[in-house]
Amino acid sequence: MQFFSGFSLKDEESFFNDYRDTSAYNICGFSYGAIKAFQHTKELLRKGERVDRLQLFSPAFFQTKSEKFKRLQILAYSNTQEKYLKQFMQSCFKPYAKREVQYSQTDITQLEELLSYEWIGSDLVELESRGVVVEVYLGGKDCIIDVTGAREFFLSVSTVTYIKEANHFLQTK
Repeated sequence: MQFFSGFSLKDEESFFNDYRDTSAYNICGFSYGAIKAFQHTKELLRKGERVDRLQLFSPAFFQTKSEKFKRLQILAYSNTQEKYLKQFMQSCFKPYAKREVQYSQTDITQLEELLSYEWIGSDLVELESRGVVVEVYLGGKDCIIDVTGAREFFLSVSTVTYIKEANHFLQTK
């Protein structure tokens, strides 16, 4: 099992223990890491390697957000990275108490990538046609991504587990 971390994070996979398939041929990603997990899965399949399952936890989904929203995020990050990350992390845990997480080094290009990334349904359908089970987990109280847009999009191309009372980290309390 391989896990890809969210933006500015590391070692947060324990938040998803209740959902993760830990078999050797499973790939997981959280938020920004969901993009990386998806790209890695495509690369492994291109090389002829085996992947049984792709699990996307609160995948970064901003393709329905305006360009103004995205520019404001980049500007806020550029102005005060530390303050931006602190506020971002508080929003990830809303409406529940913030828990301890480990941080990784981050840069603006990662934020730009996650804000501009466009999920393409046919790419996910292609994975499933090659035998990869695609599972998406979304929290109904997620204050980071466009949950409604993500749910509508991913329901058409994968299995979606919608946890009504969960936040971005899929916590329910």
